[in-house]
Amino acid sequence: MQAKKGIGKRLPSPPSLPTSPSPCLFFKSLPPPSSSSLSLSLSLSPLLMAVSILLRSRIVSMFLLFNLLSSEFGFLRLGSSLGINYGQVANNLPSPEQVRLLLTSLRITKTRIYDTNPRVLTAFANTGIDLIVTVPNEAVGVMMDPRQALQWVMTNVQPYFPATKITGISVGNEVYTSDDPTLMSNLVPALLSIHSALVQLGLDSYIHVSTANSLAVLENSYPPSMGSFKPEMANLLVPFLQFLAATKSPFWINAYPYFAYKDSPAKVSLDYVLFNPNAGMVDPYTKLRYDNMLYAQVDAVIFAIARLGYGGVDVRVSETGWPSKGDPNEVGATVENARAYNRNLLLRQIRSEGTPVRPNQRLEVYLFALFNEDMKPGPTSERNYGLYQPDGTMVYNVGLAALTSSASVSLTSSATRDMRKEVGSLWYWILMFSLTFQAFMRMAI
Repeated sequence: MQAKKGIGKRLPSPPSLPTSPSPCLFFKSLPPPSSSSLSLSLSLSPLLMAVSILLRSRIVSMFLLFNLLSSEFGFLRLGSSLGINYGQVANNLPSPEQVRLLLTSLRITKTRIYDTNPRVLTAFANTGIDLIVTVPNEAVGVMMDPRQALQWVMTNVQPYFPATKITGISVGNEVYTSDDPTLMSNLVPALLSIHSALVQLGLDSYIHVSTANSLAVLENSYPPSMGSFKPEMANLLVPFLQFLAATKSPFWINAYPYFAYKDSPAKVSLDYVLFNPNAGMVDPYTKLRYDNMLYAQVDAVIFAIARLGYGGVDVRVSETGWPSKGDPNEVGATVENARAYNRNLLLRQIRSEGTPVRPNQRLEVYLFALFNEDMKPGPTSERNYGLYQPDGTMVYNVGLAALTSSASVSLTSSATRDMRKEVGSLWYWILMFSLTFQAFMRMAI
């Protein structure tokens, strides 16, 4: 996780990429209910009468839907819009079984892990959670051997699938910025071997194979249309992109606007990197407007890939996040900024936003990370990217669990389950009261 904003020389005009305007939605209410319909409603119970009138009025239903979705409850129910990274570099984390309960309670249905921990794979069985597993960097060389790759898949994937919904295998992490030439040259052969193993076992149509890349693979990222890879990496990246295009696998990128702000707080707008309202920037070549840095970084990668001739490859964000705490020289690492970044990102994920280059294609994002991890090396920020403390208390609330803001991951107690039922019942009666009130108001008019 060493994503940096690539800065370099200007290049010739950007390759043309198809763009299309975002779709617009129009809502039109139905006519008010007739007198005969109201007369019939008088003979019904208040609840049935409310439902009858609700069905005759889109205004009421849209009003209620808006209120639910704009409330914290709406965020809780729409947690599935966002993926999350479940790192385990710590000695005090809750059990995988407890983590499973936490994720399901938040309605999060996509997660990534950095190994193939059997206990995690077993715990996530029959949950419907999409899971991406990882071949560690130290094992990439071994995976070049097709027999070893087949054995790895048969040991770490096949026994758990399909009960555990493994949807992807990341072969290594940030390999192309590892400064290990051997590791870098071994990556594509390892990808090919693992994909061949999946084909042999009949799993290739369910599980994609790729790797997560640091943004430091870019030579240039500003403006986005001038995005380009470092020239010395071209001989490695072309075969990699050929593999992705042939297998229809995504290009995963670890993108952290936080690093750009930390390195140049006087030059980089905090609102721009936090998704807050701001003037944004317009790419001088494409005339596309960017109101946040993450989308600009993703589009820079899209243009860099297109420059090498593979513009159809999908780009997804394997990691992004913001630390809630840092060393004195780590500018911007605060709880307030972390909450703003992740909450605003969640809002955009709920709206299924795409980037300016691909506005109609929802950008898939995995937030880093679920927990603070106390054994991660490096500066203080590295141990403080989590939404949750290891004891299950929230570091800050982005809205995923506003109704259980003091909840812990010990979700197996009957008291907690009873509380959830009561909260659900409360929302049910609030909804029913609102519908009934609307019905009586219409009768009084």
